[in-house]
Amino acid sequence: MTLADLTASRNKVVGKKQTINAVKEGKVAVVFLAEDTDNHVKEEIIKACEDNNISIISVETKLDLGRACGIDVPAACAAILK
Repeated sequence: MTLADLTASRNKVVGKKQTINAVKEGKVAVVFLAEDTDNHVKEEIIKACEDNNISIISVETKLDLGRACGIDVPAACAAILK
């Protein structure tokens, strides 16, 4: 999966809280995580994904991820839903 898949998807969540909730509920196909996210936030997202066997795709910056999600602000993470 690529950022283009995320941009094209109409079935996604954006942001730490929504992404982690969706992962824990088993609704996520893949998670996108920005490399410049604060470490404590990254660790929380990575742990949730590991616990639920969800793949993580790294994105260079939060700004790139936010733009791919169709928003004008940075995003630490996002997920495509099943």
